Amino acid sequence: MKPSAQLLIVDDDPALRLMLKSILEQHHFQVKLAGDTEEALAVLASSTGIEVVLLDLGLPPHPHEIREGMALLTHMQSMLMAMKIIVLTGQDHSEAALAAIREGAFDFLAKPASAESIVSSVRRALLFLQAERELGALGITRIALNAQVKAGLKGVRVDAEERLVRQVLKETGFNVNQSAKRLGVKRENIYYFLKKFGIVRDA
Repeated sequence: MKPSAQLLIVDDDPALRLMLKSILEQHHFQVKLAGDTEEALAVLASSTGIEVVLLDLGLPPHPHEIREGMALLTHMQSMLMAMKIIVLTGQDHSEAALAAIREGAFDFLAKPASAESIVSSVRRALLFLQAERELGALGITRIALNAQVKAGLKGVRVDAEERLVRQVLKETGFNVNQSAKRLGVKRENIYYFLKKFGIVRDA
């Protein structure tokens, strides 16, 4: 039997965390909880296999703003982990949705979200992850590119280069030899990219 997916819920409301945990466990997901940025990063550092994160943007020390949640979203996106982030928040919907999707969130759900919509979003995220793994096995890497036209083609090229390198490193488990082979470059080029883009593997 295939093991159930592991999820992380990051929300500063204890009652809501437990309610979401109960809903998701009824659908046979394994669920871990965090109430703030520090706890979330601790869970990610100690747990292998987290595939989906449900993230509230209104986190302490600024629970009525989106900046703490956005900072955590940005940090998680930079980590070499194959996971999807679903933003679930009661903050200003239009501003939060735009900021979250721009930063790479997989989906955005406004509170209060129904149990059905939450479970459906999680399942879609897992389907996307599985499809990306299958493409990766074929040597195909999918990258998402957000670019401002005013940055010009050079800016787009550099951003695409960084995203591709990060994604391939993620897919190979930070294996330099495999990454070099996938990208068609020498090992030395991978070390150059690591330095150029400031990519550091988490301990």
